[in-house]
Amino acid sequence: MFGVGLPEFALIALVAVIVFGPDRLPELARQAGRFVRQVRNLANNAQTQLRDELGPEYADLKLTDLDPRVAIRRHILEAMDDDDDQPVQRRPALEPAVDLLGPGERPPFDGEAT
Repeated sequence: MFGVGLPEFALIALVAVIVFGPDRLPELARQAGRFVRQVRNLANNAQTQLRDELGPEYADLKLTDLDPRVAIRRHILEAMDDDDDQPVQRRPALEPAVDLLGPGERPPFDGEAT
């Protein structure tokens, strides 16, 4: 969870016991749980309200869909899937310029172009 393993969690718990004391720690844990529950309810209510206001076309909308990175990734993947349905047209390989020149002939040089 968030890159926090057992040793890190134990260190956080030890610091919490030292800073807050063992008698205040249960009440602080309850308050943290209430806060997380309120934030989760707030996010769910915002998501429901957004769905209701946008209409039935967006009934399956999730808040993560509003993240620009997710939206761009989804559109790119859809475009790649669409491209897979169409046959790939390959361009003919170009012949090397050496084959176009005669033996010992130098390529043209444009002094104004360089």
